[in-house]
Amino acid sequence: MTTANPVTLPKTRTIVSIPKLRAVFNGRVIAPEDAGYDQARSTFYGGIDRRPAVIVQVLDTSDVSRLVSLARENGLELAVRSGGHSAAGHCVIEGGIVLDLSRMKALQIDVEGRTAWAETGLTAGEYTTAAGVHGLATGFGDTGTVGIGGITLGGGVGYLVRKHGLTIDSLSAADIVTADGQLLRVDNESHPDLFWAMRGGGGNFGVATRFQFRLHEVESFVGGMLILPATPETIAGFIAEAEAAPEELSTIANVMPAPPMPFLPAEVHGKLVVLAIMAYAGDADAGERALAPFRALAKPLADMLKPMSYPEIYPPEEGGYHPVAAARTMFVDALDRGVAETILEHLGASTGSMAVAQLRVLGGAMARVPADATAFAHRNSRIMVNVAALYERPDEKATHEAWVTGFAAALRQRDGGAYVNFLGDEGEARVRAAYPDQTWNRLAAIKARYDPTNLFRHNQNIQPKEE
Repeated sequence: MTTANPVTLPKTRTIVSIPKLRAVFNGRVIAPEDAGYDQARSTFYGGIDRRPAVIVQVLDTSDVSRLVSLARENGLELAVRSGGHSAAGHCVIEGGIVLDLSRMKALQIDVEGRTAWAETGLTAGEYTTAAGVHGLATGFGDTGTVGIGGITLGGGVGYLVRKHGLTIDSLSAADIVTADGQLLRVDNESHPDLFWAMRGGGGNFGVATRFQFRLHEVESFVGGMLILPATPETIAGFIAEAEAAPEELSTIANVMPAPPMPFLPAEVHGKLVVLAIMAYAGDADAGERALAPFRALAKPLADMLKPMSYPEIYPPEEGGYHPVAAARTMFVDALDRGVAETILEHLGASTGSMAVAQLRVLGGAMARVPADATAFAHRNSRIMVNVAALYERPDEKATHEAWVTGFAAALRQRDGGAYVNFLGDEGEARVRAAYPDQTWNRLAAIKARYDPTNLFRHNQNIQPKEE
């Protein structure tokens, strides 16, 4: 529905005419009165109910440049959205403008050169499916609907992290619109400081519109779900086997109550289990050998591991699923039987509709990159832990926030870092945990050069500071 009514954006005196915006932009301009507005402002995570004054689903880099310039010149609040998976809801804003990249999905794959140019409105699943036709892949996260824009800028921990490193370790160049509206091509030779900052520094430095990735051959792959009973011995044993496994194997172990899956016996539903996602990027026979020690930890409740194509690791997702959760992310140095007991005790005490501790053993290719080579500085972190409680009623929030805070405190060890892509709205101290002091200071100086007024502040923000 087209409206001729002007929209007043808060904290400014600027009045934006929706018809004028539609005349300027090639993409779709969505106002609050339009059909599709509520869908366009919704995010993957529930409990976020923000109403932007206007959403512009940009179609090309000229749209991006014009919208960035409009926001800068008129002092407007600006949020940037790729796939809408920001745990803090930074991809939608109350009142201001949302720059939505979801219509920018061009993908050019050079099979012989093993590279791809990908626009940042693509999802991980879309990119992976297209590359998988050629037996090639770039590692993203563990959710097919996540936008490649956000996950790449934060680092990218996924199913190929031990074999091929973080997403940013496969990033060779990028196109970015900076706060002055300029489109820059950045790589190790052109604007190397900005290229360094984009690899882990989040959306603080501009709007990434296109990435050039290296593609890896993943023609043979073994993966799927393995469900084991959750005991201290099983949990600690799983982590020990994951650390000892060949780098071809990356794992995600979710310690949680068993969902009512049809292939699980009814008596198991609600009991604590290790629901593991296994991803072996290599020969099927070698994959079976690598997976055997995990199957031997306990009699599996479900064993769905099999040779498959890599894109199959992303299962179909429910379109209407919008979980509301209290969550914390952290790194730990070790996970032994004592830590496993702590995990089980806290999960048993949760009153959430679902409680989970997600354990990811890192290392491998990720750890061989020097800590100062990119803005993701946690190269030596051994295990990433995410704890969460899902709930339904807003009045329960304080209870579950207290639970995850206590859980995280009970697990905390020497490694005080955090993965920026999994941070919620937790304050500056937690953002600082994602960036050690030297990294933080370098990022702040680069921010001052490319975004001195902090136009791009609706993110895990790094404020500009001159060196």
